[in-house]
Amino acid sequence: MMRRCWWLAAAAVLWCGAVAVPGAQEPGAPTNPLWREAKIRNYLPHMTWPEVADLLTRSDIVLIPVASIEQHGLHAPMGNDFFLGVETAKLIAQRTDVLVAPLLMVGQSPYHTGFPGSVTLSGETIQRVYFEAVRSFIQQGFRRFIFYNSHTGNTAITSFVVDRINQETGAVAVELGEGVSAMRQAAAGGRGGPGGGATGGAPGVVQDRLFDRHGGVGETARGLYLFPTLVDTSKAEVATLSVPPRLEHLFALTKAGDPVATLIFLKEALKDAATGKGTSAAELSSTGSWSERNPADATAEQGRRQTESFVEAAVAFIDRWKTLQPMGPGR
Repeated sequence: MMRRCWWLAAAAVLWCGAVAVPGAQEPGAPTNPLWREAKIRNYLPHMTWPEVADLLTRSDIVLIPVASIEQHGLHAPMGNDFFLGVETAKLIAQRTDVLVAPLLMVGQSPYHTGFPGSVTLSGETIQRVYFEAVRSFIQQGFRRFIFYNSHTGNTAITSFVVDRINQETGAVAVELGEGVSAMRQAAAGGRGGPGGGATGGAPGVVQDRLFDRHGGVGETARGLYLFPTLVDTSKAEVATLSVPPRLEHLFALTKAGDPVATLIFLKEALKDAATGKGTSAAELSSTGSWSERNPADATAEQGRRQTESFVEAAVAFIDRWKTLQPMGPGR
């Protein structure tokens, strides 16, 4: 009976002409109704190996977003930082040849796990994954690596990976934020330029005394520009924020623009509940957004300006690096 069913099924497939030919696009052929992606130039997940080999004749630079999967309030997706990093990197790669290689969605976010869906990995695991992946690229001929950290909680890990590459391999690595800062400083004649944070602005200048960081107006604006179908500001609410009594004076000084108080405050704020500091995201915010502003005030135009400013500086840095150290023998 089983043989008969198998034979009938095979005959039906042949009779209906349902055997697909790889690469063939028949008019009206059934396809995944959820698929919406268009092929993006220089984006590793979309490329064939000959396309990567061709890129390697023009550029030995890999741009690696370092992201996270974590809550971003009531209105923004868990993958906010992943999409922010990857989509920005794609825009950079359309203007200067680099290979965009997202390797991990997950980052270090233990202080967000009080909200369902947030995922975290240990720093040891994360840095090992990135370092081992880089060694694969080095074997293939890539020699320069730019890490674009789109989640603040990954800062120390990213710095460690960059240093390991520089200390333990023949390749060279930099963190993109540092490259952008250096390029802006050079453009300003060595006087320093505006910071590359979510809200921008010159260091030490108070633009708005309302606190606005994770999941706030600045970050939401970039989401509205980069991945608008995933951000729903109609669900946004002004969060109720609280800090442990011992940190209230530092929080007030942080809002006033005191850079030293800000540095010290952020060393304790947004930390795993297991530390006992009382500063996990769920302990600091009623919604998960770490902002006194309403994220619904964000606009795609704000996000466009922030993104284009960063992309322009990033491209200028990469092109400058290519000029200072061209590809070829001796690299």
